[in-house]
Amino acid sequence: MPAPRLSIIIPAYNEQDRLPRALGQVLAFLEAQPYPAEALVVENGSTDGTRQEAERFARRHPNLRVLHEEQAGKGRAVRRGMLEAEGEFRFICDADLSMPVTEVNRFLPPFCEADIAIASREAPGAVRYGEPYYRHLTGRVFNAFIRWLVLPGLQDTQCGFKCFRAAAAEEIFRWQTLSGWSFDVELLFIARRRGYSIAEIPIPWYYQRHSKVSILRDSMRMFLDLLAIRRNARRGRYDPHP
Repeated sequence: MPAPRLSIIIPAYNEQDRLPRALGQVLAFLEAQPYPAEALVVENGSTDGTRQEAERFARRHPNLRVLHEEQAGKGRAVRRGMLEAEGEFRFICDADLSMPVTEVNRFLPPFCEADIAIASREAPGAVRYGEPYYRHLTGRVFNAFIRWLVLPGLQDTQCGFKCFRAAAAEEIFRWQTLSGWSFDVELLFIARRRGYSIAEIPIPWYYQRHSKVSILRDSMRMFLDLLAIRRNARRGRYDPHP
């Protein structure tokens, strides 16, 4: 099999119910493309049948790999998938498919030439479907803190669909320290420090009722993560070693 142009990485924790639909759509999309591609499911610590569902698909699709990450945390699962992927472009894809997988090619050349392309629900042309007002407001407040503390200028860093060129992924993910919901903010912060270009891609986004993010519990954790990123930066944690 030739080296894949695209790798789609799906972190999966207790996704037994949503994963079959997601894999069906992702694999059908990849098989319709004119370039070689692969998908990786990274299961980490599930207590349901997530791993078994993924392996059932893998037996029928040679371009699907299933990885098991012992340590919990979405950030660890994504890091594992990104560093084991083989694609020229490596795309993080949430299992809820709140963005249709058919949008993926808009993150690749010739449509986007940036080192990192991130899905945006706020860039001109983006459309949100079915999102409750309070969820949108909470997200905007948190993004204001992100722009103020670590990433000025980026309107939406928290959407779960992001594409990295292989060289960028292999450098940036090795410096990752966070494993919770803010891991991607840290990665984008590191990318900027290293001079990688970042583009926001406006997308159609469909609200999923069974989100695993708790507004009250996770907002404070995310805020503390932002302070940790600033502290790491002051201490030189993200600086290249001599």
